Amino acid sequence: MTPERDQINFDVLFVGGGPANLAGAIHLMNLAAEKNLELEVALIEKGKQIGSHALSGAVFNPKALEELIPDYLDKGFPSEKKVREDRLFFLTEKGSHALPWTPPAMRNKGFHTVSLSKLNRWMAEIAESLGVCIFSGFAGKEVLFANDGTTVIGVRTGDKGLDRDGKPKKNFEPGIDLIAKATIFGEGPRGSLVEEINRKMGIFPKEVPQTFETGIKEVIQLPEDNFFSTSPFNDIHTMGYPLGLNTPGGGFIYEMDDNRVTLGFITGLCYDDPMLDIYDEFIKFKSHPLITRIISQGKVVEQGARTISSSGYYGLPKLAVNGAMFVGGCAGIQNLPALKGIHVSMKSGMLAAQAAIKAIENKNFTLESLGLYTELFNRSWIKEELFEGRNFAQALAQKGIAKLVHLGAQTVTNGRGIVDPMPFHGEDYSTLKPFKTKNGIKKVNESPYDGELYVDKLTGVYLSKTMHREDQPCHLIVHDQSICVTECYERYRNPCIRFCPGNVYEMDTDEETGKRRLKLNPSNCLHCKTCEIKDPFQNILWTCPEGGDGPNYTVL
Repeated sequence: MTPERDQINFDVLFVGGGPANLAGAIHLMNLAAEKNLELEVALIEKGKQIGSHALSGAVFNPKALEELIPDYLDKGFPSEKKVREDRLFFLTEKGSHALPWTPPAMRNKGFHTVSLSKLNRWMAEIAESLGVCIFSGFAGKEVLFANDGTTVIGVRTGDKGLDRDGKPKKNFEPGIDLIAKATIFGEGPRGSLVEEINRKMGIFPKEVPQTFETGIKEVIQLPEDNFFSTSPFNDIHTMGYPLGLNTPGGGFIYEMDDNRVTLGFITGLCYDDPMLDIYDEFIKFKSHPLITRIISQGKVVEQGARTISSSGYYGLPKLAVNGAMFVGGCAGIQNLPALKGIHVSMKSGMLAAQAAIKAIENKNFTLESLGLYTELFNRSWIKEELFEGRNFAQALAQKGIAKLVHLGAQTVTNGRGIVDPMPFHGEDYSTLKPFKTKNGIKKVNESPYDGELYVDKLTGVYLSKTMHREDQPCHLIVHDQSICVTECYERYRNPCIRFCPGNVYEMDTDEETGKRRLKLNPSNCLHCKTCEIKDPFQNILWTCPEGGDGPNYTVL
């Protein structure tokens, strides 16, 4: 029986509580006040609270925030530290070499280090004070379309109180239909609702594959007398070991307040070795002598993971359709050479807000009207930043010295490089090479796990404060599990057990019969969506679990 659903109408609905939508909501309300417009505006966030699913590096360029809130420093902006100086290191297995020159896009002196969870909560308070209705713990589960099938009219939130079989329990609450004149999607990379729209309307360019990286990040508490207490630089990036020059990726360490550092490692999902374990690469990086010296005597207080869109300018989708616009990470809006996405995401939300206001004034919410967002985007500094990095991801995906040649050429030609546009490597799921027995499984050289400074995957899940109701329907759909125990095992030795940073996937073997069985631990899921992206058979579909479930980040 189809449950009766409440319907609530809004002028503008923001889906996702990240920096793009929060900046957009604030800008929208400021513009409405200037024009004496009274609007009904809502923002929904699948996390338990604003910021609980937010994770980023993050060195923060305040460029967009200065436009949005000029006096942000007087309004409690949650800066951790200001960047004093930068250093870029090339790592070998045992050594490190400080490069004499930092690329211009990576020069961060004067910028802020921030916790994205804290930043989002601060912005949410401002948005609410302006009249935005914020609903945390409500996951957008389904896109609502008008009868013509080409106009977005809102979203349906997920049902709550379903058992494992999807049947209502006593505490069942049906989802709500949120209807809006304009819906702004800011779900973050690989947004499930944006993917639904893409399947129906083809908003992403077919000739450019959507590519991603996975980042694992920690906040580490250090003693008062630590590396950064005397260091002239407090913004560190690394390349080289452990991935070498054949796989995109690298590490970072930024100083935070209260004798803490944020440390992370990023792995490009175009890697080809099926035995590569993303978490092991993170631990290898963290165990390097240079990094060990910096984080000595520390203790991990929070850990998490997420994917990062890396398709860049050429992979941007249509930014608007009838009734909807796409902002931030779900649209792939990322300044790749600068390793930053927050400020460009915020600016995209602000531009979408300008288009929404114009549409409200014209009482026209078709592409003809909302297409103003694309025009504003193309005239703004955000387009200039993304265009300069248009070939960056493709260069990073090159192997060996070719990578450095292409990156160097792009640096001196404002992004053009040797070939423009530079071709992509294909979808991330298509790059794995077959397993070869002689290669074996690459493990951390000497397991450094001590439960405090070096923690294993399950301890990392615990430190992310991830919680899922155990008896709800599994939100990770494996379409055909027979593929897992036959073709995927034989060809790739089940890479899902290595690319998932949360230990969600396990392969059990019956000792008596020798039969293999895929075991799922969905309660460990960090919502990074690496599995949906990298699975070589495209056999995994990530869907939103019950609203409020997932990580509960507070300082990442």
